[in-house]
This record gives sequence, C-alpha cells and structure tokens, in this order.
Amino acid sequence: METKLYVGNMSHETTEQELRTMFSEAGTVGSVEVIMDRNTGKAKGFAFVTMSNQVEAEKAISMFDAKEVNSRTLKVNISKPREERPYTSNRN
Repeated sequence: METKLYVGNMSHETTEQELRTMFSEAGTVGSVEVIMDRNTGKAKGFAFVTMSNQVEAEKAISMFDAKEVNSRTLKVNISKPREERPYTSNRN
C-alpha cells in the first residue's frame, strides 16, 4: 500500500524533479507534489511524496529526515490526514 510522506522545511528553490530523484534512492516514488501558494505561485516550503510501500517510506524517512538540501534541514515524516478546517468568509 502506498504511503504518503510530508517533507517540510524545504528551500523555496527545491523542485519536484529534485525530490523525485532524491527519494527514488529509497525506493519507488509514486508522486511528488510541491505545495504552491496560489496567490504568488511560489513554493510554500513543503511537499508530499508518495512511496510505493511502508518499508520504502520508512527507509526514505531514515535517509532524508534532518538531511540538508539547498541550505535547509528537511523534516520528513508520515503524512497525517488533513484536518477539517471551519469555513470562514473573507468578506467584511
């Protein structure tokens, strides 16, 4: 079963291709999604990487958690389900 990893504290210059290449050292990468700010179009500094199974995900965590990439120390762990946030209107 695929396992989704959270990759935080990324440099804003880190690309999806760079992450795919790096995480493929730990196993088969299903997908990579660098989260972008919808207003500026720039990376927010975190991403999600899906590994093909739990064993490869754990290997990726051991290989890349606390690894320095583009002058930033990555934080890599199992992604938690997104919490529901209450709807708020931006209108006054």
